[in-house]
Amino acid sequence: MNLSFFSAVASVAYKEFLHIYRDRRVLVLLLILPPVFTLVFGHAFEAGEMKDVPALLINRDLTPRAERFMELILANKTFAWQTQPPSMTGEEDLLGHGVQAALIIPKGWSDSISTGNPLPLPLYLDGSDTNTAEQLEGSVRKTLGDFQLNERQVMIDALPENIFELAKKLPERVRKQFVSLMEPWGVDHKVLYNPKTRFIDYVLPGVIGLILQLITVTLMACTLAREREAGTLFQLMVTSLRRREIVLGKVLPYLVISIVLILFIIVLTGWHFQVQFHDPGALALICFLFLLCSLGMGLLISAVSRTQTQAIQFSVFFLLPVFVLSGAFAPLEQLPKTIRYVSELFPLTHFCRAFRLVNLYRATPEFYAPDLIMLSAGVLITFIGAAYLLRRIEQ
Repeated sequence: MNLSFFSAVASVAYKEFLHIYRDRRVLVLLLILPPVFTLVFGHAFEAGEMKDVPALLINRDLTPRAERFMELILANKTFAWQTQPPSMTGEEDLLGHGVQAALIIPKGWSDSISTGNPLPLPLYLDGSDTNTAEQLEGSVRKTLGDFQLNERQVMIDALPENIFELAKKLPERVRKQFVSLMEPWGVDHKVLYNPKTRFIDYVLPGVIGLILQLITVTLMACTLAREREAGTLFQLMVTSLRRREIVLGKVLPYLVISIVLILFIIVLTGWHFQVQFHDPGALALICFLFLLCSLGMGLLISAVSRTQTQAIQFSVFFLLPVFVLSGAFAPLEQLPKTIRYVSELFPLTHFCRAFRLVNLYRATPEFYAPDLIMLSAGVLITFIGAAYLLRRIEQ
């Protein structure tokens, strides 16, 4: 590469910078949308444990035991309980009542516990969101388990003294087994990699990658299409500029802008959401390869599009499956095996995986090297493809 090569690339890049600067809509898009999207997406995924879920609570038993359970379940912060009279009917109509759950203490529940055949508590859950229903049921089960422990202690305290005298006559081994079975068994758990279990730390690569890909692919896809639509592409092709100089010159302005955007997003998420970043060198390499791959994809779309409208349509068709199938907001393991093979074709999949391996797992390079190789392959394929299509245009 000689001085003329860099001069040619710089001239094309300068021309593209002028296009961006003169288009006020693009400037607003670049300056306003990334921080706004970062804050909106970040707050949308910041919440961890569910709280204040609207729910109905109906006590039809009206016994002291049921009242004790009511006190315990009302203290459960997962729900914003709406207590209703026993005469209320149609509790299964969650939509009509504007709630996501309904818990009923049936009549005779306390007596059924005393007879050793406890009635189950009817619990109606909104299953439209599959994750919510499971979390709400787990919260109710935990409260019911706490109530059982409390009631067991009440029962033990009410036993006559002669029962304890008889218990002392049992062999020590039997007494220890009895005590072991009566006490709750614990688990000494330790959360690794994301000890605070903050969902925002997990989805952050998806937020960064989706915003950058949305902007880079869409804007880059319009570059050659804009030239073609304005009638200046052919003029550009018949100049002394080589195809690689045109490609690099078109990519360079958006690469610089994207690097500034990703630095701004990282600073914003670190300051506003208290996200910590580890191994900046590895993260910078991952982000750089991802940006090149995204810009190459946008350039490839631009090369096959005759108008800017077509370029935007192709970009949307590319970004829609990426949003769902890249593992940006949910583990890839939840997808069917055949779909996971398709997801490996998207640059965002490898970006999110590599970013998490570095930032959450503190992994060494051998763990995320395959993703770097795939991103590098994506860069070569998209740029070579765009250069080949430009040659066809020239011919």
